[in-house]
Amino acid sequence: MSVPAESKTDRPSVPTGGFKGRDLPPLVTDKPPRVLIAGAGLGGLFLGMPLEKAGIPYEIFERSAEIRPLGSIMCLSPNILPAFEQLGLLDELMSFSKPSRGGTMLTDKLKLVGKATAAPTDLIGYDRILLARPELYRMLFHKIPKGKIRMSKKVLSFQQNHEGVMLRFSDNTTIHGDILVGADGAHSAVRQHLYKTLGKQGLLPDSDTKEMCKGYISLVGTTDALDPVKYPGVLEEDSESYYVVGDKNTPYTWVTFTVPGNKICWNVIIQPGVAEVADEQFKSSDWIPQQNQKMMDSIRHFKTPYGTLGDLFDVTPIERVSKVHTVLTKFLLLPSPQLLPSSGAGAVNAMQDAVLLANHLYDIYPTSFENIKNAFIDYKDERYDAIKDQYPQSYMSAKLIYGHTLSDRIVRHVVFNWLPKAIQHKQFLKDTAYRPQANFLPQAPKRGSLEVIPQRPSKRIPKMEEEEYREMKKEGVVVPL
Repeated sequence: MSVPAESKTDRPSVPTGGFKGRDLPPLVTDKPPRVLIAGAGLGGLFLGMPLEKAGIPYEIFERSAEIRPLGSIMCLSPNILPAFEQLGLLDELMSFSKPSRGGTMLTDKLKLVGKATAAPTDLIGYDRILLARPELYRMLFHKIPKGKIRMSKKVLSFQQNHEGVMLRFSDNTTIHGDILVGADGAHSAVRQHLYKTLGKQGLLPDSDTKEMCKGYISLVGTTDALDPVKYPGVLEEDSESYYVVGDKNTPYTWVTFTVPGNKICWNVIIQPGVAEVADEQFKSSDWIPQQNQKMMDSIRHFKTPYGTLGDLFDVTPIERVSKVHTVLTKFLLLPSPQLLPSSGAGAVNAMQDAVLLANHLYDIYPTSFENIKNAFIDYKDERYDAIKDQYPQSYMSAKLIYGHTLSDRIVRHVVFNWLPKAIQHKQFLKDTAYRPQANFLPQAPKRGSLEVIPQRPSKRIPKMEEEEYREMKKEGVVVPL
């Protein structure tokens, strides 16, 4: 048995002007729902992976004219690596990643604050890994079949009713589908239009009417290949990780990680409201190299275990430098909040969103307004509590690593020097036990002795005989739509 070929329900874009009768799908159909994904970021691309496996038709629409992934450091945890393995992506992912089994925190004078170590691999099954974000982005982008990503498609608005959704773009075209997924970031055009509509109807929660708070600014980059004689740490199997925290007069934290290819990823973090320079940077554009260069020039003298930051800047092409604004907010209507840059939690959660959403989209049968609505209710019911719990943890982790108040420094000293490793590992194990996978595909092999949190089974699969289903999974067969 295998997944049937993609349904021939694709409809070309039509000039703006509203719905046309021949473009509307029937109210109830045996065909899988057609999914429109706004945004070709990591979350949008990762959603395409299980949808492709399930034979669910989809298209991804990206506002940019070309690929330009942010050059930041990424950390992927055991929370998402089983899904990569299940989708056949883990080996390629590991080819440009390094395991991170610990990190060293230093003062701006390079004095030791403390060291952190991860729980044993034989217990958790997967190491946390560090990598350059552009490498991951390129891998996922090229896994999406040609023709399913549409560039230069800026979303202006959408209309929806019981018969589906019509998406309108800035190039005066529209397209129709059954489901629209907003994967277009914190300043999502989909969210903005949805909130505007809900606001007029008096259905928008008060918490979602508030402006986003300023979070952190990260200036990130990846060096060219370095001479291992001068930088011997680049040859180590594990990523060599340093976190350097400035004093009260230097409200920055700067981080370095070694990644494959004898390269070093660096990240400089500052919080607006702490210093005037941060407020100036927050107002400037993300994409102007001159602005990035100005900030880099002001912090060249900061010390690292490899010399100064300036030494690393000099071997980093300016086009490989990006500035990232992280906002602090949690949206009630859409599950994933914007998490702080403490552990890669934002990207991991976006990909977990994609996996669980794919599970609920798979369960839609037949395709109808009522079944689609119930699928999204079930998705939020399964996902929201996990997201809500992670938000305060991410916030506290960020204060621990990047905080500059007296209380932040005291807590940092206590955690790194007095808190027993057993307690640290216990919290880490609790955090990594949540590992969602596509429940309609063969599961990744169990790794490590840690008992993971069970996820909800597919509503469609239990209708089959349990023994028959187990045999199908052993053979690597996908349950058909």
